[in-house]
Amino acid sequence: MLSVDLARRLHEAGLIWSPLAGDRFVVDRSGMTHDVFYLADMTVEVHEFVGGSVIGFNGVAEWALDSVALDDTTWLPREDQLRAVLGHDFVGLGLRRSDDESNEDHGGIEYAVVALVEGSPTTFAHQDAEEAYGLATLAVLRTRH
Repeated sequence: MLSVDLARRLHEAGLIWSPLAGDRFVVDRSGMTHDVFYLADMTVEVHEFVGGSVIGFNGVAEWALDSVALDDTTWLPREDQLRAVLGHDFVGLGLRRSDDESNEDHGGIEYAVVALVEGSPTTFAHQDAEEAYGLATLAVLRTRH
């Protein structure tokens, strides 16, 4: 899963969230960023108002909030969503041996996303595929703006 830190950096680089069912997010409040929520038509929905969008928590008895402003959340895009943002700049995904000794927990293997950054193929590697996609997307977004 994409880290909250990288998700925030993607947002700062211009990644815009148009919430859809199945999207993951965290609430940016003290002590809540470790709880990942999923938008679902029955329990967690986006409500559009003139003053902005809010995420409503419907029928969740143990939840202390009825809703939270969209601006108070951080979207955690999935691999397919990051690949869609990369668009024509996405070259490919592969596996490779890691040079990082701390990666032994994953068998010394990491994911490598190749993306065009200012026209040049560049590799972004991480032991988590979504993090590798996120790093590639961040680099590409920074060159688009």
